Amino acid sequence: MYDFEGTDAEGGPARERLPKPALLLTAAEVLRLSVEHSSSFLVDAVTPARNEGDRRPVLVVPGFYATDALTHRLRSHLRKLGYHVHGWRLGRNYGLTDDLVDGLLDRFDDVHRQHGAPVSLVGWSFGGLLVRWLTHQRTDHVRQVVCLGSPWRPEGEVTRTTPLFQWAAERHGLSDRARGIVHTSRQPLRVPCTAIYSKTEGIVNWRACTLDAGPLCENIAVPSSHTGLAANPLALAALADRLAQDPADPRPFDWRRCLRRAVLGDPARQATTAAKGAV
Repeated sequence: MYDFEGTDAEGGPARERLPKPALLLTAAEVLRLSVEHSSSFLVDAVTPARNEGDRRPVLVVPGFYATDALTHRLRSHLRKLGYHVHGWRLGRNYGLTDDLVDGLLDRFDDVHRQHGAPVSLVGWSFGGLLVRWLTHQRTDHVRQVVCLGSPWRPEGEVTRTTPLFQWAAERHGLSDRARGIVHTSRQPLRVPCTAIYSKTEGIVNWRACTLDAGPLCENIAVPSSHTGLAANPLALAALADRLAQDPADPRPFDWRRCLRRAVLGDPARQATTAAKGAV
């Protein structure tokens, strides 16, 4: 994240900050990602496709300095489950530039117009802050939000990638709206929101990703790298389980039910399909 908290009037730290993850965990990110991506691909290869998504629209926003290519595994998984999944189509996520901010609003409006139905938003890492901000701009058209390893809390603003954010701001520019966008993204949402995070990741402090307790908020911890949250089989299973929920009648997350659904499908949907076939 950008170091917007900076220092106070006396030059000291503006607030107590969460520590960065251990360097050993940071160093292990690439290796863990390769294992997570391969295992997710194998899981999808041996499990049947099913239409639990009912072609509902989902817009996926990549993390900082990432592109749609790095969310391909996630989007492929959701398509196999019957969702109409969209990438953001804005190229590399350079951060809070005017082009990307305005482009994200336009992209969301296009997706909503295409389907004429509320859109579920999935944001990976910094992309999660963007979808939180986007939700505040288009609340009536958002079905639900799922953030994957998104450090939205100000005390977790400084991460292993903060120098890259600073460099990108100098090279690609920073919108005059940037501070306001981050501030807005930290306000409570009025739609169901799930935070999926890992306590063993190597980029951000996981505590910065957790949501405050509330009827519309849910936290799910998975064993994953940070970069692997968009490919880790358990993260994708939790994501699919939450997207399948009816926002008007949500069920608390349960790992046993989630994994049973991931392997065998939704029992309620199967019973309904069987009943229709018997008529």
